[in-house]
Amino acid sequence: MVKKILCVGGSPRAGGNSDILIRHFLNGIADAEVTGEDILLRDYQFRTCTGCEMCRKDKTCTGLSDDMQFIYPKIMESCGLILVSPVHNYNITAIMKSFIDRLYCFYDFDDERPGKWSSRLGTQGRKAVIAAVAEQIGDEESGMNLTLKAMRLPLEALGYEIIAELPVTGVFKKGKVLRYPEFLDSAESLGKRLGIIIKNSKTPDFSEI
Repeated sequence: MVKKILCVGGSPRAGGNSDILIRHFLNGIADAEVTGEDILLRDYQFRTCTGCEMCRKDKTCTGLSDDMQFIYPKIMESCGLILVSPVHNYNITAIMKSFIDRLYCFYDFDDERPGKWSSRLGTQGRKAVIAAVAEQIGDEESGMNLTLKAMRLPLEALGYEIIAELPVTGVFKKGKVLRYPEFLDSAESLGKRLGIIIKNSKTPDFSEI
């Protein structure tokens, strides 16, 4: 199994600040000599979770047939994950929320509800970095706290260890992040840091996912 890091972009705007940050994350991953791949969610056609619960029995999303079927294998084979979302209305974008909701199929549940649950992604030592881009400055004013939390909590529940978070504030105009080398350097540094961790970790067994 190739040690790999998947960068998932939740911006609906092509060539914007989130895309630029992803390129710098990938540069850092390459510096660590680890395979990196980007997934820009706007390029995929998929629906939000309908709550059909078929995945509780089938262990995969069988209730919907769409482009998430191309993304699931990439999630499963990647030891590391980076999520990047601009702040929309104090939270992650709608497409990032839909993506996260569609990861529900990786959970196993007891028959009783509510009851115990576990994640099939939670036993392989997976690591993650999350990043958000906001126009406003400040945690409450920009919605940065809620946006990062909306990515952090689901990933932790799925079994990822969040090794770092990158809040980017005061940036909105397309490409403006290029004026802030400190944010670009941070993205490269965190990409390299995650890459080194993945490179030096034991190759996990993904056969039971």
